[in-house]
Amino acid sequence: MKRPLLLIPAIVFAVMAVLLAVGLNLNPREVPSPLIGKPVPAFELSRLKDPQATLGSADLTGRVSLLNVWATWCVSCRAEHKLLMALAETGEVDIYGLNYKDERDAALRWLQVYGDPYVANAFDDDGRVGIDWGVYGTPETFVIDGDGVVRHKVIGPLSADIVNERILPLVRQLKSRG
Repeated sequence: MKRPLLLIPAIVFAVMAVLLAVGLNLNPREVPSPLIGKPVPAFELSRLKDPQATLGSADLTGRVSLLNVWATWCVSCRAEHKLLMALAETGEVDIYGLNYKDERDAALRWLQVYGDPYVANAFDDDGRVGIDWGVYGTPETFVIDGDGVVRHKVIGPLSADIVNERILPLVRQLKSRG
């Protein structure tokens, strides 16, 4: 009668060890987004370069596009910026920016120094729109279809492999649907 009770700590330990092993093998960049398959969150912010003009969710419909969340204080954003410049030069997909919790002057200087791959940038100085998008940190990039539905999210800096193996094939697939 006492022997089965003695096995309970061993069983609990084994279950916890299995859960830990599974957790250690998960990719932290593969956090599922609740926005996948849903319309982009409604927003309208002033544009970075022209505070009198706005950029909002309505601007992200009608064609396949990317929304890149970035900031000048983000080291990883600097690492992916050349890749964004190269991607923009291909003309395969429009890239919009969401400048997140940044200083407008610093962001404008950044784009002047490193180049501007964006069709337009929304200026999210307090980060509230970023919260609606479920942003964990910068950089993050969303693939948006022509209907304004979020189809994919990349957490962290883009790499050539991510762009060539995941982003561009998805962009081409979404474009072929019309």
